[in-house]
Amino acid sequence: METALLPTVLAGAHVFDPETGESTRADVRLDGSRIAEVGLGLDGSRIDCSGGLLIPGLIDCHVHVAFPRPEPLPRSARILEAVPVLRGLLARGITTVRDAWGADAGVKHALREGWITGPDLLVSLRQLGPTGGLGDGWEAPAGVVDHFGDPSLPDPLFDGPDAARAAVRRMVRAGADWIKVGASGAMQAVRSGADVRPTDDELAALVDEARRCGRDVLAHAHTSAAVVSAARAGARSIEHGTFLDDSAVAALAGAWYVPTLSPISDSEFAETHRRSLRLAVDAGVRIAAGSDLAPRPHVDLTTELRLLAAVLGEAAALKAATSEAARLLRLDDDRGRIEPGLRADLVLLDGTDLDVTDLPGRTRAVWHDGRRVTDPAER
Repeated sequence: METALLPTVLAGAHVFDPETGESTRADVRLDGSRIAEVGLGLDGSRIDCSGGLLIPGLIDCHVHVAFPRPEPLPRSARILEAVPVLRGLLARGITTVRDAWGADAGVKHALREGWITGPDLLVSLRQLGPTGGLGDGWEAPAGVVDHFGDPSLPDPLFDGPDAARAAVRRMVRAGADWIKVGASGAMQAVRSGADVRPTDDELAALVDEARRCGRDVLAHAHTSAAVVSAARAGARSIEHGTFLDDSAVAALAGAWYVPTLSPISDSEFAETHRRSLRLAVDAGVRIAAGSDLAPRPHVDLTTELRLLAAVLGEAAALKAATSEAARLLRLDDDRGRIEPGLRADLVLLDGTDLDVTDLPGRTRAVWHDGRRVTDPAER
């Protein structure tokens, strides 16, 4: 039987409000899994947080916790590697993640049952796309090569609007919380001129079917043309957006932009990517944070925040990883801010400034769903 959580007061810290970018001295009283009160001089069993900054639990809108490794290994390795990855994310204050291809509903179940430790997990299962697109595992020497071959991760390919609808239904049947589509190919395909993209009719059918099934769509899109097509079709978030122009930014007015700067931050396209982000910010596009966790060694949201802050500033970067990320994921009535009634997902940082240069080094404690979970050895 799970033990009840006693009311606890996190006392003496400054509390960060991502909506205003300000932090003020306050106590925070936790009652079970919820924030009960925020104010001065609160009563309860006190934990000394003086000299620290309390921020909402961080939300990463684009991770790949169970991506295949490059070397040939049994498929169980993909899932088993996710166990320490998830545990490490939570220890670094990342309390909610949206997996953008790779984790199945069984990983969610294991987290929910407490078999493994990690953030709350939303899954998209596979990345949908047309024949020859990003979700098509085909290699010239061997033909079809499915590195995800598993009944819990259904076939993601479609050709034509009706097939796009069927692909959405396969994902929903297998437990997808979100529907992921490859509106462009991978960066390599874009560079080589082999970028196979869905048609506008296919994208429109896919988004419509997702809505009929109560799901939202996130769209992988590097090029401006892919961003325009996906955004106009109604994708809720556009991921990467490496090569934005004015037309793409205009199309993004009704969506969120998740730039995922980390994977190409050391590449020849890094400055182009940053320029795209600045263009979007200047136009008032809503920004949510995502790290694209797949590259190894893993980069996570703490790296992404440092890169975002260089363009947005620290307060706006933290907003992108808290309250704005929660809005994108339709969780803003439950988390993303430090307010009474919301989930007790919090991170205590050493010092009261907003410096995000080394968040793992600053992390003093993490609470997830009202429970203190920090294990310094995991950071």
